[in-house]
Parts: sequence; C-alpha cells; structure tokens
Amino acid sequence: MIAAINHPKPGSLPGPEDIVRTTLPNGIVVSARRNFNSPSVVIRGYLPVGGLFDPDEKLGLANFTASALMRGTSERTMQEMYDALESAGASLGFSCGTHTTGFSGKALVEDLPLLLDLLHSALCNPTFPDDQIEKLRAQLLTALALRAQNTGLMASMTFDQIVYNHHPYSHPDDGFQETVQAISRDDLVACHRNLYGPRGLVIAIVGAITPEEAITRAQHVFSDWQNPDQPAPPPLPPLAPISETTTRNVNISGKSQADIVMGVAGPPRRAPEFLAAALGNSVLGQFGMMGRIGETVREKTGLAYYAYSSISGGLGPGPWRVIAGVNPSNVERAVQLIRSEISCFVENPVSDEELKDSQSNFIGSLPLTLESNAGVASALLNLEQFELGLDYYQRYPHLINSITAEDVLQAACAYLDPDKLGVAVAGP
Repeated sequence: MIAAINHPKPGSLPGPEDIVRTTLPNGIVVSARRNFNSPSVVIRGYLPVGGLFDPDEKLGLANFTASALMRGTSERTMQEMYDALESAGASLGFSCGTHTTGFSGKALVEDLPLLLDLLHSALCNPTFPDDQIEKLRAQLLTALALRAQNTGLMASMTFDQIVYNHHPYSHPDDGFQETVQAISRDDLVACHRNLYGPRGLVIAIVGAITPEEAITRAQHVFSDWQNPDQPAPPPLPPLAPISETTTRNVNISGKSQADIVMGVAGPPRRAPEFLAAALGNSVLGQFGMMGRIGETVREKTGLAYYAYSSISGGLGPGPWRVIAGVNPSNVERAVQLIRSEISCFVENPVSDEELKDSQSNFIGSLPLTLESNAGVASALLNLEQFELGLDYYQRYPHLINSITAEDVLQAACAYLDPDKLGVAVAGP
C-alpha cells in the first residue's frame, strides 16, 4: 500500500517571513527566529576552522584547540566559567570537524547575555593554561586508546583511509596518539591566533526573543572582534575514486563482534542529485527496519546484529556507506549479501511504493526535527552553510515530491558501483 504524503501546515516551517538574517560589519552572519512557546533560547554556530588546517605531523590540532577553549580565558578561569553556567542552568560546548569548529549553548532567555559573553570569551580570549592543557591532553589520549579498541570506530576510520586515499578526508579529526603528543601549548596559541576570526563565523539564535533583539545583542558582544590576517579555508583537492573493490582488515583481539563499513564517496550536500541519492539511501538501508539492507542481512538471514546504510553529504564528497555488526564468522557472507543488494539497487529503479513511502517519511518527519529550538537553530545553520535559501524548508515538500524513481536510479548509478567499493572490517 502506498502511503499518503502529509504536507506540513503552511506557516509551520521556517521561511523568509520569520527568519531574520544579517551580516555584521566584521563579517559575522547572525540568523534568528522567535519561539515564545518556551522561556529558553538556543545558540548554535560554527566558524571555518577544522582539521583541514592540521599539518600531517600534528593531526588533531584543530580539535585540541576547540576542546581547550573552555579551559580558561582572560576574563574567567575554567571553574568560574562552569560555575556561571551551572548557576544559570545553562550549557555551552564546542566541537570540531574537518571543515568547522562548532558550538552549542542553551539558557533561559534572561541569561542570553551571559551565554553570549561566555561564547565571546571562549572564542576570542582563551588563555590555554598549562595545567589544563595537560589534563585535556590526557583525556584526548585516553579517548584515542579507547578508539583503537572500538570495532565500529576503527572500521569507519579504515574505510576513510581506503576511499579517501591521499585526500584530507582520510585523516581522523582527532588525530593519532603520536600527533596529539606532539602538539604543544604554543601550537594551540598559534592555531587560535592565526585561524580564529569573525569571517565565516555563523551564529543562529532561536527562542523566546525577537530576532531583532537577538541580533542586536550578538552585535553588541561580537562587533569588536577582528583578525585581518585570518586565512580562507584551504580548498579541497579533487578526489580520485577507487578503481576496484579494496578490502582492509583491522585485527582487534578479544572482541566477539566484527564491524563492516563498505561503500563509496557520495555526493556533496550542494550537488543537484543529493536529495535523490538521500531518498535512494532511505530505500537501500534506512526506511522501516533499515530498508533492503536490513531486511536481507538482518531479518531474513540473521547474519547481522544491525545493518543499515547512511549518506553524509557535506561541503565535500561525504561517505555513502553500509554499516553492519556481525559475528566474525559471518563477515564474508554479509559482505556478499550487501554487495548483491547494491548491485540490485543500481540495476533497477526503486518501486513506486518504496519511493512514496520514503517521500512521505522525509516530508512527514521534517516538522518533528523543527519542533525544538535546537532543531530550528541547526536548520538555520544548514541554510547558511549549504546556501539553500531562506525558503528551502517551505520548498522542501515539493522538492522531495518531484523526485522520480529514474532520478534515484541515476543518482545511485553515478556513485555506487558494486565492483568499486571500499570495504573495511574491524574485529577479531
């Protein structure tokens, strides 16, 4: 039975009528949307500093720097920062990826000035105290030691090394133990001094405040930040696709499960075929009980504890991959079944029922992702980062409905080749 597609109610989705976006004189972009249904406010954002800037001998530098921003500033010690957040029932944290350093905070609306002040202090005036840096280094090294024993993480990292060979995406953003050991406090100071600045910084504010007031508050706090020497992000080099299926095994003794990650480099988020590929991915390994992959590998044959596919379109060619956790004795059979499903997927169009079900799911789930302030703030960042346009979410149902089975097949054939897959297996 083909599912009916329920369109979101007009006016329920963010759009040009209620999103206010402005660029401050120093280049910072601020987007805001009101929501007076709760007394809170959420801040999310990013700046263009990530692992792309890391030298090979010090991989993890951008991640180390981002993790150290809250360890003390010229205005407050680390303890004072967290005491201020705790007393207000607020939160603020940073993360780092390949392209960006992100931040996320939440507070009651009356504490928005505090949240913005702490964000400014962490971004603009971190002091990188020696004792805190060494404590943080120990934590990062412990996390890397745990990563080496995690079959899922090691399979994923090995997959990246296969598919993105000689490309920045082959590098883990958190680095390796030897590269993190090589990073000094001076490296952190230089990374912040040279790379952090207002250009490319995007701030989204959503909650019980008018967009105009939110932007005014952000401008008051950040208008003085300057870095005339701030560089542009390095361009991504072209990626050479793999020419044949390449398999690599990572031995992790003492484990009762093996993890499989196999697939290819998929389309960037801005590619015209991305939405068609995403719909196809839903059919392949997401919808219902994890799509065709889950039905075949887990439900029918019982070969996997879990099996699904994912597509991660970003600024560059993010991975389109299948992930499965299996008994080590079932690895070969599971890989064969997954390859067989990919072959079928690129040889025949998806059925009308599969397409309509996935379209209905995409459209119907959109309002759910936008129910919270955090969800809307993330949506505003997506609009900015991928240049989707302020009316994107209002156009979204039409965009999804206009995709045909032939569009899905063309997108699949453009990227997925069952004879040219990266296959990474980690386990005993």
